[in-house]
Amino acid sequence: MKYLDVRLSQPDWMLHPMQRFIREGDAVHYEELRAWNLAAREDGLEYELFYVEAEREPYVERLEAVESVRWYDLTPIDSDSFYISICQETREEDVRWREAFAALNLVVVPPVVYDSEAAFYMTVVGSSDDLQAMLDGLPDSIDVTVRAIGDYDRRHAPITGELTDRQLEAVEAAVDVGYFEVPRDAGVDAVADALDCASSTASMLLQKAQARVMRRLVRPYGREKPIDNDREP
Repeated sequence: MKYLDVRLSQPDWMLHPMQRFIREGDAVHYEELRAWNLAAREDGLEYELFYVEAEREPYVERLEAVESVRWYDLTPIDSDSFYISICQETREEDVRWREAFAALNLVVVPPVVYDSEAAFYMTVVGSSDDLQAMLDGLPDSIDVTVRAIGDYDRRHAPITGELTDRQLEAVEAAVDVGYFEVPRDAGVDAVADALDCASSTASMLLQKAQARVMRRLVRPYGREKPIDNDREP
């Protein structure tokens, strides 16, 4: 089983009105699609559940102006975040790009995360052939960036997805040698030995990894992309 992490950026004419709202303004700080039911229905309706961090009044005002939305149910979390369940008509523009998934043995792993340009990040699981067929079947007008591909093992993806490969390797080594045990069984030198790098490099990798994970735990605002700047000095 393989996975594909991909970023899809649609042209303006293909955007859902709420995606256009994200792209053209700054009221939405973070949005992710948590669950959905897009199965073909005779009534042509689909259902989605979003988690949103945004200015609520402008968001709701814009949502109420979207013709395809039949109804919505908003549940506040705090002043800046909420869940929203939406029932809407399936748009022809969405049918066109979703056809790339049709008749393929693929599973999209939630959440689907939208960035400030209204592009969205997806993790798709399936065979190599089906993943390639999906990429080949997407309309040419959609800008596609493959961020990662490999064997699927994402037991801690919501957090580890914020780490570079080298940072994750350092954390795994630290766990193996007992660096995180209480009391600690081994120090940073043991982690450095496991990574075959300088102690200063191992220390920096662990500090960066812990900082990213802690920020993600307490402040899920925005999408921080891992930057691979973990070369040894």
